[in-house]
Amino acid sequence: MFQGETAITIDDKGRMAIPTAYRELVVAHCANRLVITYDPFEAGALWLFPPQVYATLREQVLKLSGAKEVHRALKRKLVGSAAEVDIDASGRLLVPISQRNAAGIEKKAVLLGMGERFELWSDQAHLAKVRETVNEAQITDEMLGLEL
Repeated sequence: MFQGETAITIDDKGRMAIPTAYRELVVAHCANRLVITYDPFEAGALWLFPPQVYATLREQVLKLSGAKEVHRALKRKLVGSAAEVDIDASGRLLVPISQRNAAGIEKKAVLLGMGERFELWSDQAHLAKVRETVNEAQITDEMLGLEL
């Protein structure tokens, strides 16, 4: 559903505008709401989900046993820190300050459409990730079937 990379600006109040290319999709599929939470795998990024997509993920995560630290950490990042945010009439949403601070997101950021979710990256963390290359030792069996 969501695809592409957009440089965005976070204003002084912590608001970001949903790029116009995504606004109709967000209205139609998300009822002008998104759920923001931490990316549990990458520092410097947040995940933004349509509420119904997030609800499915939340239920899966909550079923994990609390006996393992990795499960507790996943619950903390994906459920305990999740915030449902409304998109205003101007197409903006407020990114919670605690999440912005933890991810290091300041004025300049990058929004990536990643299928069923968005990723919001600090510009510096995104730049560092983009500059990384996939080396031969990292190639998985699943990647070998891709026609790149």
